[in-house]
Amino acid sequence: METIRLHKGLDLHLKGEAQKKVLQTLTGEVVSVKPSDFRNMVPKLLVAEGDAVKAGQFLFIDKKRPQIGFSSPVSGTVKAIVRGEKRKLLAVEVAADKDTQYIQFPKLSATNSSREEIQKVLLESGLWAAVIQRPYGIIANPEDTPKAIVISAFNSAPLAADINFTTKNDADAMQIAVDALAKFTNGKVYVNLDAKNGGGSPLNLLRNVEKTMFKGPHPAGNVGIQINHICPIGKGEIVWTIQPQALAAIGRLLSKGIYDVSRLVAITGPRAVETGYVRCVPGTSIKALKDIAGVVETQDIYGQPTGVRYVSGNPLNGENVGENGSLGFYDDSVTFLSEGNYRELFGWAKIFRPKKFSMSKSYFSWLCPKKQYSADTNVNGGERAFIVSDVYGKVLPMDIYPVYLLKAILAEDIEKMEQFGIYEVIGEDFALCEYVDPSKIEIQKIIDKGIDLMLKEMA
Repeated sequence: METIRLHKGLDLHLKGEAQKKVLQTLTGEVVSVKPSDFRNMVPKLLVAEGDAVKAGQFLFIDKKRPQIGFSSPVSGTVKAIVRGEKRKLLAVEVAADKDTQYIQFPKLSATNSSREEIQKVLLESGLWAAVIQRPYGIIANPEDTPKAIVISAFNSAPLAADINFTTKNDADAMQIAVDALAKFTNGKVYVNLDAKNGGGSPLNLLRNVEKTMFKGPHPAGNVGIQINHICPIGKGEIVWTIQPQALAAIGRLLSKGIYDVSRLVAITGPRAVETGYVRCVPGTSIKALKDIAGVVETQDIYGQPTGVRYVSGNPLNGENVGENGSLGFYDDSVTFLSEGNYRELFGWAKIFRPKKFSMSKSYFSWLCPKKQYSADTNVNGGERAFIVSDVYGKVLPMDIYPVYLLKAILAEDIEKMEQFGIYEVIGEDFALCEYVDPSKIEIQKIIDKGIDLMLKEMA
């Protein structure tokens, strides 16, 4: 098995890592399905308030591609249709039954069924939304044939869920899904493992795949980084990706005929009193997860009460959904952080700051490389001029020029964007660049803006 060593990157050691134990199984909650979880999609609503739905029933479809629908993960009653400005659909809320009733889809053999049969079931159930296309990080086009399918078997982001733990009982289901998805490509299905503990991963048991070990700091676990090293994307080329827990859901759909997207979700963060894993479905309310985590009030360095930031996902590229928000469709962790709304007198001039981490040797954190820090959301300054620096290149192990790509996006120069690697990246690949950026620029938003421009101009 080939091992690819990445020397660029940065591991962040934060307090609040999830303990490897299942705290609870959540049922009977209000679940939200949000169109905003899906890039480049215009929703068309199919249900009304008061309608009874089953798990696997469409709540809305994509107007541009009506064959792609988005299903309720639970059975129950449509409690609310949440709209924003100009009646924009924000969410469909479903009050879940205590016992889930599923729509029954055809059971298929992954080896004996055709691509068309498998594709039909994935589309009719709503699980096609789990298949993501690179470039752009959008839902894959069912009519395309990718040159490869890439699966990352680990997540190296700080406080990310341990995929070895969350998928430990799903090896058989994932094998069914891999055999089925192999019919969609003329190339290989790649499974990329962590060199530290990939040998014990359930995904290491998969057959008929090309396995590669990745060794190095974050973002070694990002599927975009892995694609750049094993099958780079050029203009006109397509690669599909899928997350391991979604892979297991596809296996359950084909073997049992049900839309079961339940997953183990990591409860993490320095503000969580109780960390661990909760079995629930996408769209579960953050309030319910907060109660399990036991989030309590704390004080900042000046004795003032600090608020809590509720992040669906990991601290680097998760979404701030608020206390009234819900778990994203693609997320398998929730992070509870302290809001950093304080200022430090002469903070920039202090030499000894044991509670602060620095990538450089400005503080003494480099003497304690394994020390865990109780991070908050303070940016320690404000946005400044965009300067040319090699700081991005130190944490981005890709064969691209990040500064020039960002400048091309800001200039809306599509030709330059293509030359400098817009087909290779999405926002999460630049999360570390944003973290270490001395100019405090929201780099992930710039990348997202570039992708939106490409989708608009290249459609």
